[in-house]
Amino acid sequence: MQCIFCKHDSNDSRSIEHIIPESLGNESHILPKGVVCDKCNNYFSRKVEKPFLDLEVMKILRFHQIIPSKRGNIPPVEATIGSNYPATVIKRMKDPYLFSIELCPTAFEYAKNTKEGKVMIPAGAPLPVGPVVSRFLAKVALEAMAQKLIKNPAGIEYLVNEIQLDSLRNHARYAQNNEWPFYSRRIHDPDKLWINENGNKVQVVHEFDIFKTEVGELYFVLSIFGMEFAINYAGPAIDGYIQWLKDNDNASPLYYGKNSESLIKGKTED
Repeated sequence: MQCIFCKHDSNDSRSIEHIIPESLGNESHILPKGVVCDKCNNYFSRKVEKPFLDLEVMKILRFHQIIPSKRGNIPPVEATIGSNYPATVIKRMKDPYLFSIELCPTAFEYAKNTKEGKVMIPAGAPLPVGPVVSRFLAKVALEAMAQKLIKNPAGIEYLVNEIQLDSLRNHARYAQNNEWPFYSRRIHDPDKLWINENGNKVQVVHEFDIFKTEVGELYFVLSIFGMEFAINYAGPAIDGYIQWLKDNDNASPLYYGKNSESLIKGKTED
């Protein structure tokens, strides 16, 4: 077997690969040993997934949605107290509805001497941009395709050898084509509740799909708590996706066509 990223022999690899990081609540979308080699697995954890999880918007989202890291820690967020004194707000999994506040000496003196105890915690942050996001999307996109092909050994071999995927592969693994455009928007509120197949109300943590336009372009579409991202499998261009949105009243491919009948499909529920 060859790794789908570096294409080196991966028969001795011991690590399974989480398509979506565990720190985003993923326990089900997993590739077996060898699809991604141990070296690439370790690289992605440090150089691709961690920078994405450390983005301000992701830390604030995980803080409010109480999504711990693999070690069980909820990321703290930077807040303000009073007019503009900095504060760090910390939640712990043992009681996530209580929080503690760390203050610098100046902020502590203010808090001690004032009768007001108002702490301003950010509700969100702008949608992220740049290669931290595009490399994460490229990594997840190729692994999502591997997940669809995993039951067919010839499918994984195709994925390794398909030269049209090399640009995406090398962007994820080697930071080539560093300016790789992607599309992002918010398609629903992070606290939105859905009705699943059993009639229960659930919150969707993340969902993704591979989407082919009428002109044959292939895109990967990912939503994390309603933040939707799209990236082109074939190369660093997003114009075709934007045109598809214009032609289809800005519908989300995650709820369009074959996906329109099922609101819960390949999603992680909370």
